[in-house]
Amino acid sequence: MKLNIKHTFTESLPADKNLENSRRQVKNAVFSYVSPKKTKNPKVLHVSKEMASELGISSAETKTNFFKNIVTGNEIYPETKPFAMCYAGHQFGNWAGQLGDGRAINLFEVEHKNKNWKVQLKGAGETPYSRTADGLAVLRSSIREYLCSEAMFHLGVPTTRALSLSLSGDQVLRDVLYDGNPAFEKGAIVARTAPSFLRFGNFEIFSARNDIKNLKILTDYTIKHHFSHLGNPSKETYINFFKEVSERTLQMIIHWQRVGFVHGVMNTDNMSILGLTIDFGPYGWLEGFDFGWTPNTTDRQNKRYRYGNQPNIGLWNLYQLANALHPLIEDAKPLEEILNQYKIDFEKNSLQMMKDKLGLYVDDKNDLKLIQDLEDNLQLTETDMTIFFRNLGNLNEKSSLLKIVEDAFYNLEAISGEIKSRWNLWFQKYAERLQKETLSNSEREEKMNGVNPKYVLRNYMAQLAIDKADEGDYSLIDELFQLLKNPYKEQLKNKKWFAKRPEWARNKVGCSMLSCSS
Repeated sequence: MKLNIKHTFTESLPADKNLENSRRQVKNAVFSYVSPKKTKNPKVLHVSKEMASELGISSAETKTNFFKNIVTGNEIYPETKPFAMCYAGHQFGNWAGQLGDGRAINLFEVEHKNKNWKVQLKGAGETPYSRTADGLAVLRSSIREYLCSEAMFHLGVPTTRALSLSLSGDQVLRDVLYDGNPAFEKGAIVARTAPSFLRFGNFEIFSARNDIKNLKILTDYTIKHHFSHLGNPSKETYINFFKEVSERTLQMIIHWQRVGFVHGVMNTDNMSILGLTIDFGPYGWLEGFDFGWTPNTTDRQNKRYRYGNQPNIGLWNLYQLANALHPLIEDAKPLEEILNQYKIDFEKNSLQMMKDKLGLYVDDKNDLKLIQDLEDNLQLTETDMTIFFRNLGNLNEKSSLLKIVEDAFYNLEAISGEIKSRWNLWFQKYAERLQKETLSNSEREEKMNGVNPKYVLRNYMAQLAIDKADEGDYSLIDELFQLLKNPYKEQLKNKKWFAKRPEWARNKVGCSMLSCSS
C-alpha cells in the first residue's frame, strides 16, 4: 500500500511545541502531535472500496494486515506524524472555550488523481483536547457514523466520508442514557476522510484569544488550499471567503431539509468550513414530517437544533464565524450584507427545493401558498416524509389522488372528516397546478425521483444493524451499506426498507431519541 503522502497542513501551520499528550489549554498552535492508542485485537468490519479507491488503495490492499493496523491506529504510516486539531466553539448557543479533537486523530493527507484527502481516526484514543473523556468510541455510534456519512454522499449531500469501520478489540465504558448506569460496550474506530476537517471553531479560538497572527495564518492557508480561486490574501479575499463559506453552508442545509436529515448538534465546532456534513452524532431522519423534531435527548427541552430551525442555526453559526474573521476585515458592513443575503437566498433556495420535490418547474405565483398548505397538511397527522414525497411522483390522470400517498400515513383512519377534506382540496389544487407543466407524467416522475430518495438511513434501520453487530453478526452493516449506495433507485429486492418506522421502534433507545454518548 503505497500512498502519495503530502504534508501541506502540518508544514504550513503552527504546531503545539509541547509534545506531551496531557489535557491542557493549547496556545499559539493549530494542532498537537499525538499518537493513536494501540488496541488489543483489532478487526476491520467493513471498508468503503469506493473511498479506498479515491485514496489510491486497491481492494486487495484493504484486506492486508498493514491496512488493518493503519486504520485502527496500531501502526503509523511511514514518514507521517499523526495529530489532533485545536479549536473552540459555541455549544447550544453558549461559548465553550477550547474544545479540539478530543477523540479524533488525523493520520495523514493523501493526494490522488489531483484530489487531496485528510484521513482521520475517530475513537483512537486520548489527545490534549480530550478533557475528561477517554478519546474512544463504541460500536453503535461508529456504525451510525460509518453508514450515514457514505449514505449522505450517495444522496448528493455535501459530507465528510468514511473509509473503514473496525473493532478495536477493547471494551469501552459508556452511560448511554446518562442515567448513572454505565456499562461496557465494544470499542470501535471509524477511519473517515475529507478534503479538510477544519471547522468554524478553528477560527473562533484564535479570534477569542486575540491571536490575530495565527488567525491570519490559518485563514490564508485555508484560502490557498481550499478556496484558491479567490486569489491572494487581502481584505477583499477574506470577505469573498466568508461569502463562499456562507453559500456552501446554506447549500448543505437545504440538502438536509430536502432529504429530511436532522443533524442534532449544530454547534460551531461541528460546522465544516467547506460546508460538509461533519460529526454524525445524535442525528436522525424525519419519520413523521415535523418541523419541531430533534433526535438529541440533550436538546429535548429547548429543541434548538430541531428540523425546522436548522437554516436559522446555520445563520447563527455564520454570525459567530463573521465575528471571528472580523479582525482580518475590520469592517462589519460587508459581513452583515453577506449574512442578510443568506436570509434572502434561503427563502429563494428553499422554495426552489420544495418545487423540485413537487415536480413544479414553471413559475407560478401561487406555488409558495401551495407548499405552505402542504406543509400544514403533513403535520395534521403523523405522515412519513420519505414515503409521501417518493409516492407523490406516481401521480397521473388515472390516480386516485389521496390513494397514492396513503402508505405514508401512520394512522389511515385519522384521515377523515375535516382532515380528509383539507387533503382532498390540496390534491385538487396540486393536480390543477400540474396542468401548467410541460413535462409528461413519466418525465416529471423521473425528475422527482431524482430528488426524493426512496431509501434513507432511518434510525431503526441503523439500530437493527447495531443489535446484530452486538451479537457478532455484521451482515446487516453491509446490506444497508449496499442499499444506501443507490437511494434513488427502486431496488425491488430491498423494498422492505421502504416502509414506515415500525411501532416497536417508536420509543426505543437509538430509534427515536439519541444522546451524544458514543
